[in-house]
This record gives sequence, C-alpha cells and structure tokens, in this order.
Amino acid sequence: MNWVKKHKLPAVEAIQFEKCSYIKLEDLWNALYSSFNSAQSQKVDIYFLDEIPVKAIVKWATFSKEELINAIKKCNNLSAPSPNKLTWSHIKTIIKSEECISKFINITNACIDLGHWLSHFKISIMVVIPKPNKISYNSPKLFCPIVLLNIIEKLFKKIIGEHLQFHIISNNFIYSCQLRGLKQISTIDTEITLTHIIWLEWVKNLTMSTLAFNIAQFFLSLNY
Repeated sequence: MNWVKKHKLPAVEAIQFEKCSYIKLEDLWNALYSSFNSAQSQKVDIYFLDEIPVKAIVKWATFSKEELINAIKKCNNLSAPSPNKLTWSHIKTIIKSEECISKFINITNACIDLGHWLSHFKISIMVVIPKPNKISYNSPKLFCPIVLLNIIEKLFKKIIGEHLQFHIISNNFIYSCQLRGLKQISTIDTEITLTHIIWLEWVKNLTMSTLAFNIAQFFLSLNY
C-alpha cells in the first residue's frame, strides 16, 4: 500500500476454517468474511429503547461553516485514503474555497432534510491485514479487517455527529444512562459510575456483586 512504509509480509499458510483448508482467493475471502461476520444473522434486542420517554419535537438548526471547519481541523493528514484516493489534506485544500464550503454545507443539510444518505457514501473497501508478531497465519482470527470509507462521507458524519450531540444534550434528549460517545465522558467516568453502584450495594450488606455485560449482539464476529 503506497500510504505506508513497506513491510515484509509474513509467511501465510493455508487458512483453516471449519475443518477445511483454503488456498484459492475466492475461498479465502469467504472464510475470512464468514469469520468476521459469524453472528451477522443474529437478531439484536432493542427493548431498552422502549424505556426512553417520548420528547416534544424541537426545531433542528441548519449546519454552519464553522462546524465544518472545526470538524476537519481534528483530522490527521496521515490517515489512510478513501476508496476515491482522497485524503484529509485534499479536503482541507478544497474547503479553502468559499464556494466548496457552501456546497458541502448544502449537501449535509439536504441529507438531514430528506432523510437520505447518498449511495456514493456507502461505498467502502475492506483491507485484510495480518496481526503482527504471530508465529503462524493459518486461521482467519489472525487477520484484522480495516474498512476504508469515503472521506467526504466521514466528514459529513463528523459534522452531523457533533451537531446531533449538541442538539440532544441542549434539549435534554440524552438518556440518563448514556456513558458512551459523549464529550467529556471517558472510560474512567464509566468505571467510577460502576464502582459507585457496587459500593452502594455493599452498604446495603449485599456482599456479593455481579456485573454482566451484554455485548454479543453488537459485535458481528462474536458468536454466542
């Protein structure tokens, strides 16, 4: 790949999957895909959404030029390019034009107004790379899939994500137990919250505490 330094590829043996050996490219891909998405057909239980009370409808503010500029400032120029070969440095050069900024803002607003995501943004490329420092590479689990997304789509998602977070917090739409994907909230905050809950149970003389995580339904490669 021309966007990283050259590395010596590891010696790869025949991939073993479901007691079969695969060498042909098509068979290898099917083995890797089946391994990465082994739980894809499982249903996701979203019952917890029923607990969220319905809020009054509020007006959605349109996106601004400042939101686009702030979103792209945080993007690393050394990130992998998108399928159309664009990088963040290209986008940063493009938005120096006021006309281009206006076009980007108009498209982002149209996606929200119409409730439509362009099919062009859904095109991606998966690169399967070997995990480093393994003795042998005869199993799909010893490889890692990296998905390269359309970089303009990534920019629009950043703008929408930042705007949406401000919108839901300022209007008190956020679920009280939400601890992920929010600014100023980290893993440490989650650990403190869990520790607090456990200590409260200990105060009630409940000496044994059990903590369970239902994560399987959110990971397509975790088959349970």
